Amino acid sequence: MAASIAVATGSTSPPPPLHLRHPRPAVPPSTGPRSVSGSLSPSHRRVRAVSSPIVVYTVPRRNAMSAMLSSFIFSQLGSRDDAFAQPSVAFREYIDTFDGYTFLYPKSWIQVRGAGADIFFRDPFVLDENLSVELSSPSSSKYKSVEDLGTPDVAATKVLKQYLTEFMSTRLGVRRESNILSASSRIADDGRLYYQVEVNIKSYASYNELAVMPQDRQQQLEWDRHYLSVLGVENNRLYELRLQTPENVFTEEENDLRRVMDSFRVVKAVI
Repeated sequence: MAASIAVATGSTSPPPPLHLRHPRPAVPPSTGPRSVSGSLSPSHRRVRAVSSPIVVYTVPRRNAMSAMLSSFIFSQLGSRDDAFAQPSVAFREYIDTFDGYTFLYPKSWIQVRGAGADIFFRDPFVLDENLSVELSSPSSSKYKSVEDLGTPDVAATKVLKQYLTEFMSTRLGVRRESNILSASSRIADDGRLYYQVEVNIKSYASYNELAVMPQDRQQQLEWDRHYLSVLGVENNRLYELRLQTPENVFTEEENDLRRVMDSFRVVKAVI
């Protein structure tokens, strides 16, 4: 049986602080987004390891206090090497040679099985922050290029419609607001054309919808999320990398998330 392997690349990161060594395991969401590409294929894949240095030296939000403490200690000791005062954030490269795609993901993120996607990774500390890959079934449609979806703007409309369909709620007093933030195309270093789509969706809910007085049924913001999609075509299939993150987290981790988006590639499948 084929196995999936993700191997860390780059410099070895220092061990996490004691209070972060045993994070609470993530639980797959009861309902998760599906792909604009349609039905899924079996997630049997053969994955090989790669070893290229991919390390980004930044201080993430959750390690900021640790970095500040380390910086203070080293300054008191008279150290002149500031590199030791900042923990490094690395990326791992995931390669699926069976289905034909590859991307980078933050080293600290964990894989969640049974989440309904071909592959699914989640931040163990920010449970609303995750990424997944969806791909169309070769028996349902044949794609020659991502341009089969239309222009980037048309593709963005389809992506947003798919999200809104997935997040449709039967609860009383729920309202969704959505916006397409950007839609663009690019030719990557592999010579293939990719579409990139960004949308924002806000969900409002009334926690007392059956109240008699209108003022008691006022809606409140329950979540505000940023969604990023990268669409590509290879092997006659449509591939979609999806990133989901709370809007306030996106502003802090935008560079890292865009690094993940830009790393997504579709490749010839090895069968």
